[in-house]
Amino acid sequence: MSEPTPPRPRLDVRGAVDLSSLARPSTPAPGAPGGLPSPGPFVVNVDGATFADVVQSSSQYPVVVVLWAPWSEASQQVCKDLAAFADADAGSWLLARVDADANPQIAQAFQAPSVPAVIAVLAGRPLPLFQGAPSGPEMRDVLNQVLQAAAQAGITGKVAASTTQQNPSEPEEPPLPPLHQEAYDAFERDDLPGARSAYERALRENPRDAMARAGLAQVGLLERTRDVDRRTARTAAADAPGDVQAQLVVADLDVLGGNVEDAFARLIDVVRIAGPEVRETVRLRLVDLFDVVGSEDPRVVAARRALTNALY
Repeated sequence: MSEPTPPRPRLDVRGAVDLSSLARPSTPAPGAPGGLPSPGPFVVNVDGATFADVVQSSSQYPVVVVLWAPWSEASQQVCKDLAAFADADAGSWLLARVDADANPQIAQAFQAPSVPAVIAVLAGRPLPLFQGAPSGPEMRDVLNQVLQAAAQAGITGKVAASTTQQNPSEPEEPPLPPLHQEAYDAFERDDLPGARSAYERALRENPRDAMARAGLAQVGLLERTRDVDRRTARTAAADAPGDVQAQLVVADLDVLGGNVEDAFARLIDVVRIAGPEVRETVRLRLVDLFDVVGSEDPRVVAARRALTNALY
């Protein structure tokens, strides 16, 4: 029996010009309805500007860092479970939530290959705890071990209420240009042709509109993968490594699923061995996927360099 095609994810088209988080399922911001709970007495949101302060506080009490992403339901659930444990432990440790997509430098510092990833910090020293989503009892056991290790190291302070004060809420996003708003509304209606039309018109008005170009690339990715059976596609690509179309399909699925490096490596390998016409087809697909992921993403920067080497 073939594997059912999963529901089509929503894309965060409002952030199309800054796609460090990829064109993947969007979720509400922490504190918004349907999103993660707001930071509380023992839970803080951390970014590059505040991370050093949180690490410094680990000399007083344990800090548990959770790397999550808006597109990962598993990482959101881990955040919620950890927050419940942090509240139950009433200040014995601090939970620091890090959006790995918005803060890739922090994820890289912890050498975390994926989310969710959870790391304890004791006196400034990281202690990897787990990746993925363990059960509640397993998570409780790990946290108990962290508290024991902290006690042995003399780190027995409590989180003070003032530690968790958050910055004022961010200002509201400015309104989108009309055609971008039309595309966003089309996404909300699950109307991919409507979104494509709006982005194409935006590009005709301004060929340099990077936000529209990225949005159009997102639409294309969803259109190409909408009716694909994942298991069948992956089997076809594995059975016929020389079938370029099969490799293109799996690369699309990998990007949609967050396995960006795998997608890029797969297509660059095809470029290395393919003839000129096939090379150009694959090159154009890579350029399209680069727009989906975001030109400033370090994975795109590395893949562009590898593509150049493969071509020349």
